[in-house]
Amino acid sequence: MAEPSEDDPDLGISLETVATIVDHARAVQGTEIPDLDAEEGPDAAESAEIEDEFDEDSLRAAILALNEDEQTALIALAMVGRGDFTSEEWDEALAQAAEREGGTDAAEILLAMDNFGDLLAEGVADFGLSIEDVDR
Repeated sequence: MAEPSEDDPDLGISLETVATIVDHARAVQGTEIPDLDAEEGPDAAESAEIEDEFDEDSLRAAILALNEDEQTALIALAMVGRGDFTSEEWDEALAQAAEREGGTDAAEILLAMDNFGDLLAEGVADFGLSIEDVDR
């Protein structure tokens, strides 16, 4: 894994944390990219074990375990990934993400977005970074 440089933007959340949430979200939302290099896919027992490990409740708990700034950064990254903002508009994305109507929690907001794991990855990519290179 590459060490962060002074030129890397301050997202308010570590890439490792984002990558972990992305993996979890993709598993829960069924958008995990299969390993095409694998000789055989996972058998039924392995699939059931993966599903048990990654469910919506555990994903919700993982998001809510983050501090408020990290939760806000996740929402903002998803909005950047969705195209609502660009990386140059990061401060505005953060401000809008912080204004949660009616006390809606970050997990509820993110889980309501289709394929939010992919949106997070796209948001990170808009900053010229990649979660695919992050050790997990």
